[in-house]
Amino acid sequence: MRLIESILADAAAITTLRRDIHAHPELCFQEQRTSDVIAKALTDWGIPVHRGLGKTGVVGIVKNGTSNRAVGLRADIDALPMQEGNTFAHASKHAGKMHACGHDGHTAMLLAAAKHLSRHRNFDGTVYLVFQPAEEGGGGAREMIKDGLFNLFPMEAMFGAHNWPGMAVGQFALKSGPCYASSNEFKIILKGKGAHGAMPHLGVDPVPAAAALVQGFQTIISRNMKPIDTGVISVTMIHTGEATNVIPESCEMQGTVRTFTTELLDMIETRMKAMAEATAAAYDCSCEFQFHRNYPPTINHPAETAFAEKVLGEVVGAENVLPFEPTMGAEDFSYYLLEKPGCYFMIGNGDGAHREGGHGLGPCMLHNPAYDFNDDLIPLGATAWVRIAEQWLATPR
Repeated sequence: MRLIESILADAAAITTLRRDIHAHPELCFQEQRTSDVIAKALTDWGIPVHRGLGKTGVVGIVKNGTSNRAVGLRADIDALPMQEGNTFAHASKHAGKMHACGHDGHTAMLLAAAKHLSRHRNFDGTVYLVFQPAEEGGGGAREMIKDGLFNLFPMEAMFGAHNWPGMAVGQFALKSGPCYASSNEFKIILKGKGAHGAMPHLGVDPVPAAAALVQGFQTIISRNMKPIDTGVISVTMIHTGEATNVIPESCEMQGTVRTFTTELLDMIETRMKAMAEATAAAYDCSCEFQFHRNYPPTINHPAETAFAEKVLGEVVGAENVLPFEPTMGAEDFSYYLLEKPGCYFMIGNGDGAHREGGHGLGPCMLHNPAYDFNDDLIPLGATAWVRIAEQWLATPR
C-alpha cells in the first residue's frame, strides 16, 4: 500500500478522536456534539466550515490556487438506536445508542484527509468535505441538498465510501451502475368483524386474508417481475389479536420492498395494492394500503467509477480493487448521485480480529452489537480521499 506519510504520522491522534466519537454516539439529526467535534477539528486546522445544512451537517472548504473546479467527499456521522454489546474503553456511554455501522470511522477517515489537504494543498481548486447527518433512515443527504448544498458549494462530482466487514483491510470494492437498492416500506390494515373464536361464522376474520397476502405477494416476484430483474418483498411484521378465543377485528401487516430500478418499484407497488384490495374483498374485509418510498437506489456513474477504480488501484494495487456484488441494503448517498456524477465504494474492514478485549460475542458485522470500526483503515481511507481529490482536480474535464 502506498500510504501518505503525514497521514500515518497523525493516525494515533485521529484514532483517539474516532474512539471519542464512538463513545458518544448521537442519532439522526441529533448529532450536535459530533458536529461540534468535527467543526472544531477543521477550524483548528485552518479549514473554514459551514454548519446547519440538514440541521447538524458540517461542510469544510479547502481551497488552493485559482481554479474554479471543485469536488465533494462525504462521510456520514450518525449512530444507530441500538444497545452496544462491547465493554472496551471506548464503548458507547449512551444506552440505546451505538456506532454499529462505522460512521465514526468514516468521519475519522475524512478528518484525517482534511488535515493533510489543509497542510499540503497539492491541488488547484476546491475540496468540499461533507459531513452528513442522518444516514440511518433520516435521509440526511436529501435534507442537505434541500438546504442548498449544491447551490452553496457547486461541485463537479461527489464521492463516498463505506467500510465493509469480511473484506480484507487493504482492499476496495466498487461497481458501475446499481450497487445499493431502493428502500421502501408498506403498511396494510385489514379490517373485519370481531367474534367469539368458537363462532367464526358470526364474524369476519382478517387473519386468513393476511395469510393469503403473505403468500400472494411472492407471486409478484416470481410471476410479474422479469426473472433477470432483482426485487425483494418481505412481510416482517403481523400484528393482530388480543386473546386466544377472540376473532380479531383487524390485522396489521408491515414490511419492506427493495429494488434496483424505479420502474420495477412502480410495478411492485401497483400489484401489491391491487392484490391487497382484491384479497381483502374476497375475504369480506376492508383494506387500508400505505406505501412509503424511502431511499432511491444508489447508482454509480460509469466515468466516475472508472476514475475511482484507477485511483484506488494506485493506492493498493489493481489486484486489490475488487468488483462489488450489489446489496439489497440501502444508502442515502443515492440522493447525491441523482444530482451529481459520482461513485460510492467499499473499503475492507477485516474479519473482526482487530477488536480489543471486551468486544461482544457476535461477529463484527454492520448493525451488530459487537461491531467496531477497524482503526487500521484510517490512514488507508484518508490516503484514498486525498488521492481522489488531488487527481480529480488535476484531470482535465
